[in-house]
Amino acid sequence: MDLDAIHVAPLADDEIHLWQTAWSGGAGEDVFARLLGAYTGVTESPIIVRGEHGKPTFPPPLDTLGFNWSHSGDVALLAVGKGPSGFAIGVDVEVVRPRPRALELARRFFAPDEAAELNTLPEAAHLGGFLALWTAKEAVLKAHGGGLSYGLHRVSFRLARGGAVPWEFEGDVGPASEWQVRPVALGDERVAALAWRGGERRVRVFTSSV
Repeated sequence: MDLDAIHVAPLADDEIHLWQTAWSGGAGEDVFARLLGAYTGVTESPIIVRGEHGKPTFPPPLDTLGFNWSHSGDVALLAVGKGPSGFAIGVDVEVVRPRPRALELARRFFAPDEAAELNTLPEAAHLGGFLALWTAKEAVLKAHGGGLSYGLHRVSFRLARGGAVPWEFEGDVGPASEWQVRPVALGDERVAALAWRGGERRVRVFTSSV
């Protein structure tokens, strides 16, 4: 693997780097591996291990570099940040497409207060609200490592202008006050969210054409 082909900006301790790349099946993960290799500085593709529910991480001593990725349609996102050992970060992106069962899915899988809040929105806002909640939940649960099996209803949010605000997190993913969740602007065709456990950080967005 030629790591010299990719150059990344220095990653400060108070930053999150978010990369947007094209997605074309397994080739998308090849780009992720090359970017992560550039951040670690290793000369070969860094070893990635998977948790019980599939969360990708680096083994020590590289586990102070947290990362996560997501893809939908033809776009993929890779989030990278530095922190203490096991630093938790997650990202999710969803293509905007008709979801006629959005309210039904919310009533079935979301917290009751979230489903009720969605139901109060104008019909034209149902899809946007649903996706804002869904991507925020996915980002947190991917960072935590429990994935969807942890329970979407166990991380609840309130909708606010531009995204979803952490409200009440149950179990070892909590408390909600320990988390930062940010919407990611990707135009009208996609909704995305970025989440990490810890204090405020500056998010820097990059685009890879590799």
